[in-house]
Amino acid sequence: MAQLNRRHVLGLGLGAIAASRFSPALAQGSSEAHGMSAFGDLKYATDFPHFDYANVKAPKGGMFSTIPSVKAFNQSFQTFNSLNAFVLKGDGAQGMALTFATLMARAADEPDAMYGFAAKSVQISPDGLLYRFTMRPEARFHDSSKLTAQDVAWSLITLKAKGHPIITQQMRDVMKVEATDDATLVVTFAEKRARDVPLFVASLPIFSKAYYAKREFEETTLDTPVGSGPYKVGRFEVGRFIEFDRVKDWWGANLPVCRGHYNFDTVRFDFYRDRDVAFEGFTGRNYLFREEFTSRIWSTRYDFPAIKEGRVKQEILPDDRPSGAQGWFINTRRPKFQDPRVREALGNAFDFEWTNKTIMYGMYERTVSPFQNSDLMATGMPSPEELALLEPFRNRVPAEVFGKPYLPPVSDGSGQDRALLRKAIQLLNEAGCIMKDGKRMTAQGEPFKIEFLLDEPNFQAHHMPFIKNLGTLGIEANLRLIDPVQEQARRNDFDFDMIIERFSFSTVPGDSLRPFFTSQAAATKGSRNLSGISDPVIDALIEQMIAAESRVKLVFAARALDRVIRAGRYWVPQWYSSKHRLAYWDVFGHPATLPKYLDMIAPDLWWAAANKTATEQAK
Repeated sequence: MAQLNRRHVLGLGLGAIAASRFSPALAQGSSEAHGMSAFGDLKYATDFPHFDYANVKAPKGGMFSTIPSVKAFNQSFQTFNSLNAFVLKGDGAQGMALTFATLMARAADEPDAMYGFAAKSVQISPDGLLYRFTMRPEARFHDSSKLTAQDVAWSLITLKAKGHPIITQQMRDVMKVEATDDATLVVTFAEKRARDVPLFVASLPIFSKAYYAKREFEETTLDTPVGSGPYKVGRFEVGRFIEFDRVKDWWGANLPVCRGHYNFDTVRFDFYRDRDVAFEGFTGRNYLFREEFTSRIWSTRYDFPAIKEGRVKQEILPDDRPSGAQGWFINTRRPKFQDPRVREALGNAFDFEWTNKTIMYGMYERTVSPFQNSDLMATGMPSPEELALLEPFRNRVPAEVFGKPYLPPVSDGSGQDRALLRKAIQLLNEAGCIMKDGKRMTAQGEPFKIEFLLDEPNFQAHHMPFIKNLGTLGIEANLRLIDPVQEQARRNDFDFDMIIERFSFSTVPGDSLRPFFTSQAAATKGSRNLSGISDPVIDALIEQMIAAESRVKLVFAARALDRVIRAGRYWVPQWYSSKHRLAYWDVFGHPATLPKYLDMIAPDLWWAAANKTATEQAK
């Protein structure tokens, strides 16, 4: 079944720390460097011609079409009504990032490295608090106007003040941004700033200051903005599709970070409200590429004629990135959910083993940690290094934090494990949620009711057995299916009992943790702290991660944080997969080996190859 938030690309956790801890090329405040990274040397030398994984001989042309499989900020999988994808209002169109250049571009074969894009180099002060970017003189907007440091400064200042809450929160340690001239941008960061803030800043879109001189940045709009990236907005119909046309003679086409990328003349995103209908659209060749997140469809429906005839290919590729958390997040802002025993009882009512076997064809593994599928996840007893971080909080956290980390229970696979349901009843009774007249009451003396919020009908089957088990506990639960626009609005306002989310972090998270777990984020409309986690201990441990002076220390701090988060029972964990399941019409080629940290399987590195097999590299 689906990972509902699929590849949730939020720029989570690109890293950067003080210059004295960068590679030698970056540690000298008086010299410029072509890239920056956290905790180690850059892989690529100053004069590198292109990323190793990019096929620079890939032909240009053709169309890539798909349905959304990633989202960021205000985007939706099912619809769009705005071309402003970087603010809270509206539902932003997929693909808008393709239309904007950024200061630097990420290397997908390194965990945290970025190299010059609109900026050709960066100079970092010895204390790591001042970054001086030198702009490329050839950088241009699509209206042929020059892209200058003035545009970058305006963009960063505006995004910090008016951008989506995820952006504003991750820019809290940006203290000053100024363009000393058209070629030079200076960004000053706060002391003890998080390691990922400079790279997050370098990954943000650059807008035209002149374009917005007479426009309100934070409003939804269907006016096409002036961009500077490899694509510009083409045809679109609100809520149905949007196309992006490759910019001919684009100024950045031959940059090392861009060679072998952006090969299609047109990139198109189609939108469907229903996944079954979306699959039928794929079989009818209404779009050409699909990453499959629905186990039922992958297991039972890829037998249509085009598959049998070899005109549609299936491919499974490894996904070695941290998979993060997916589950039903419990809104602890509501009094009935504030006792962790209640939240644990809810988790006991979900039978993952039955769901995986019966509904998902055994294709998934259980998620247990927000750092799933990475070495940041806590396992076993705490190490001495973890204990050193946790000991100051011994009287402020559950005792289990100093033992093995919480794991969701393993059921007998029957769908109604009586032992787990009896344990749930015990927990509810201990929390003061007693039965009265055949109904479970909250500790506040009201009938215990839960509304699950959902915007995709295909996910209903996974809720119903859960809801049935909750009924066995005396809890009246129901599923509310609403349209994506309303769901996004209620999510932003934290107007829900339980809601599904998926998110993940990079291998070196830092400030990116704040929008998800901190007390400040719990009170910030539109943040990703859906559970309303507001714990000074978690706040303090996040600061420990941010202050880590090496990746080794970062790992221990992450594991300590993981133990405390899991002890809070803030979500009912669902599942994850360490594989990309792809299906596509056989009109594409792609590099034989795709990079480990690639956020999006396509279209960045693929190409149109109508007369080739889909895995053949261009010669």
